[in-house]
Amino acid sequence: MKRKYLVFFILPAIFMLVFIPRNKLEVSAEYCSAKAMCVLDKDSNRILYAKNEHTQLPMASTTKVVTAITVLSHCQDLDSYVQVADESIGVDGTSIYLRKDEMIKVKDLLYGLMLRSGNDSAVALACHVAGNVENFANLMNEMAQSIGAKNSHFTNPHGLDDKEHYTTAYDLALITAYALNNPIFKEIVSTKSYVIDATNKSDKRYLTNKNKLLNSLDGCCGVKTGFTSKAGRCLVSACERDERTSVCVVLNCGPMFEESSALLESSFTDYERVKIIDKFSEIYNEYIIDKKSGKLYLYADEDFYYTLKKNELDDIKIEYSVKLDNAQEGDMVGEIRIFFTNRLIKSIKLYTMNKIDKLIDSKTLSISEILWEEKLNEN
Repeated sequence: MKRKYLVFFILPAIFMLVFIPRNKLEVSAEYCSAKAMCVLDKDSNRILYAKNEHTQLPMASTTKVVTAITVLSHCQDLDSYVQVADESIGVDGTSIYLRKDEMIKVKDLLYGLMLRSGNDSAVALACHVAGNVENFANLMNEMAQSIGAKNSHFTNPHGLDDKEHYTTAYDLALITAYALNNPIFKEIVSTKSYVIDATNKSDKRYLTNKNKLLNSLDGCCGVKTGFTSKAGRCLVSACERDERTSVCVVLNCGPMFEESSALLESSFTDYERVKIIDKFSEIYNEYIIDKKSGKLYLYADEDFYYTLKKNELDDIKIEYSVKLDNAQEGDMVGEIRIFFTNRLIKSIKLYTMNKIDKLIDSKTLSISEILWEEKLNEN
């Protein structure tokens, strides 16, 4: 009888472990098993969740995110051919098995880089763009610095372990957010399979993307897996829904697909894209012009959205100021400044909708934030 009861309790538990969808796993920053993690909103670069996000760590083949966007920034003709040199032959780790003097397109090498994670593709691209790996690594570092990834350093294009080759979860998320603005990069990393045409040295190569989330997570649009014994399992992933894209980086994370999926799902449950500034919406305040009451109409030159939790709208504060001196219709006369938790997150130029005939004040006029909020409520 005891054995029957034991089976009765164990079987449901096994059923739950096997059949509960893994992307429903609940993971928070506190309980994420990754050594470091960062989830970033692509358009605003706002950190949504994070754990040890500024800790410098090895990142294995997720390095190739930086490699790919560096190549795309320095190589305009993706249909140009690369002649494979000795440096690209027999590189350790994963490979597309390039052959000496093989003629292969840059575009095909990029697919080999990002889908198959070919280390030989990485070296071939580096040598094609910069002459050698060292020069290309310098370009990678320049790229990272220009984007704002200040705590990273690259010595190679493939991600094999090197004590001077490291990044942070935040830096890698920031670089990926930047890279996803490139339509060619986005197309490559979201591709599930690809065929490299036969070359002078090889038959067709059939590539399958190693990123399992492309098949299991609704809206997944990339990006790159990675593993070495030192770096552990690493994953950069991205998901787009409701005109938003979230980027997730987990470094040294055993269940990298499951936890990344859960974090990305949460980013769309916990946050929403809120329109803060409406382009061309009339903004005005009343002034005394020549002892008469007159109205000044202004408009912003762009829409502005920000990703917020539902209870965070009150943390948005808006200030704007104008400086007028016989302004004509369409003149730029000031700016809107948007703050979140007292931190400036955006400045937008203001233009006039109507002509102002008189000099109102030689100093900048600070317009009431209350009136701005009232105007928002009217809309």
